[in-house]
Amino acid sequence: MQERYCALGLGVLFTLLGILGFFPGFITVPDTAVAYVPDVLAPGVYASGFSYLFGLFPTNLFHNLVHLTVGLLGLAAGTNLVTARAYNRAFAVAYLAIAVMGLLPVTKTTFGLMPIFGNNVWLNALTGAIAGYFGFVKPGRTPDLGASPS
Repeated sequence: MQERYCALGLGVLFTLLGILGFFPGFITVPDTAVAYVPDVLAPGVYASGFSYLFGLFPTNLFHNLVHLTVGLLGLAAGTNLVTARAYNRAFAVAYLAIAVMGLLPVTKTTFGLMPIFGNNVWLNALTGAIAGYFGFVKPGRTPDLGASPS
């Protein structure tokens, strides 16, 4: 049951992050005097909607769409124990890898698609660790559907 709550919680969190990234009241556009977007990436996907969610988390249009997708998958996976466990495991592996990528200069923009550096690193590491705990360390009991009652 706790695996389902974890998947649902992550689903709600990332759905909200994805939605709020589209509303100007929740984002801060960086000062134009400071080059937050590298010149080589400026005309591409990376610069589309580049801003900071809550003034803390670098994001862009593609990043918001990824958050929405991950969040909606979490909401859908949270309806069943087996799918919730699979979601938590996949989320943990992906987001812990993304946290490490955010620390590396070569991959901190996911190869020019979306920003995963700065405060995104600890958010991805924290949520990945939580999902990993509920996906790998503390799996619940799966009901034995083939057992005959005694």
